[in-house]
Amino acid sequence: MTHDLDLAKLQRRLAEFAAARNWQPFHTPKNLASALSVEASELVEIFQWLTPEESARVMDDPETAHRVTDEVADVLAYLLQLCEVLGIDPLAALDAKIDRNERRFPAP
Repeated sequence: MTHDLDLAKLQRRLAEFAAARNWQPFHTPKNLASALSVEASELVEIFQWLTPEESARVMDDPETAHRVTDEVADVLAYLLQLCEVLGIDPLAALDAKIDRNERRFPAP
C-alpha cells in the first residue's frame, strides 16, 4: 500500500482527520511546533541510554522497532501538518536546504 502514498495525500489525510474532530483551532503553528518537539523528544527517549552499538541494532527488537516506527510517524505527521498550516512545501524546502549545504560545506 505504501507505493500509493505521497506527501500531498498524507497531508490531506491528516487535514481530514483533524477536521473530522474539529481540531483545526488547535493546529496553530505554535502548537504544532510544540507537538513536533514533544514527539521528537519521545523518539530521543528510546535511544537515550543506548550505546552507539545498541542504537544501531534498535530495529532488531520487534517491540522497540514498533515504538521507533510510531514515534517517527508522529514526528512526520506533526511536521507535515506544520508545513501545511504555514504553506511550506517540505520537499522543496529540503531540496533548497541541501543546495545551500552543498555550497556551504563543499566536498573535499
